[in-house]
Amino acid sequence: MSLRIYGKLPSGERLRRIQASNNYKNGSFQNLSATNAMAEDANFFKVMKEFLNKPPDVAPATEIPYVKTDLKNLGNEPLLVWFGHSSYLLKIDEMVILVDPVFSGNAAPLSFMVKAFKGSNEYKADDFPDIDLLILTHDHYDHLDYKTISKLKPKVKQTCCTLGVGSHLEYWGIDKNIIEELDWWENYSHKNVHITSVPGRHFSGRGVKRGQSLWGGFVLKSGTLNLFLGGDSGYDSHFKEIGTKFGPFDLAILEAGQYNKSWPHIHMLPEETVEAARDLNAKKLLPVHWAKFSLAMHPWNEPIKRVVAKADSLNVELLTPLIGEAVKINDTKNINAWWDLV
Repeated sequence: MSLRIYGKLPSGERLRRIQASNNYKNGSFQNLSATNAMAEDANFFKVMKEFLNKPPDVAPATEIPYVKTDLKNLGNEPLLVWFGHSSYLLKIDEMVILVDPVFSGNAAPLSFMVKAFKGSNEYKADDFPDIDLLILTHDHYDHLDYKTISKLKPKVKQTCCTLGVGSHLEYWGIDKNIIEELDWWENYSHKNVHITSVPGRHFSGRGVKRGQSLWGGFVLKSGTLNLFLGGDSGYDSHFKEIGTKFGPFDLAILEAGQYNKSWPHIHMLPEETVEAARDLNAKKLLPVHWAKFSLAMHPWNEPIKRVVAKADSLNVELLTPLIGEAVKINDTKNINAWWDLV
């Protein structure tokens, strides 16, 4: 295993910028609300015991169905292609935008750890066209993958990420001149899109030291669409604040899986995901962060079932595409309960 997979902590001018941030205190980035990574009654040994005794239904019994779309010929309509977990491609205003790509087959520094479900990892770097904009929400292994970034590197024209993540990218050979790092509420324009970095309630880190780079989501506005691209986040009042400042949204992409009673503040329950979409004033919700990796103890398809039930009760419109399926962002309700067939 190459040690490069761990990335590199910020230094020099980047570190000075981080230390000057209003969100950096006591040696690390902080959430807007006081946030413990674990619940008060949880501890490391209890969580590890649960992980070592995961029930079999945390992974699907058979291969997940998927569609192999020709990504190099998507046409000009606003489209979205989800690749499982939190990786997806947007085709907007003739731009190709790729978010949190993880295509190496695992989401951990060691290749035998956190392996992708069968059928969920059928896309590789060669399948992609040139990428006008690569967006990275934070530096955890299930969102920032060294092997994937290394293979996509020749295709990436511009990168936008949370503050501090650029240190990893430069270390991995990405030209610093195509890296734009944003603190919360900072913005950046590239071609036809305008991007604003917004808070999440989470943490960061690829090694022992946490909080040295920022985490969060992004508001992405084009000439025709207003999208919320959520990173990992616990439920909190920031969703309503973002909705008030930047909504309504044509689509909110929000995490809905890998939750547990032992870490209730840093990942949302599925019902909270739907509430967050309502707080954001989103016309549609795409629930992500499920269907590829098992990072918690719940059944692999429980997140989407709970999201669908809550969305039905609150009349929230959903997009639930197959992995790899190209869907029109402006489509009306698109419920495809493919998880019931697995």
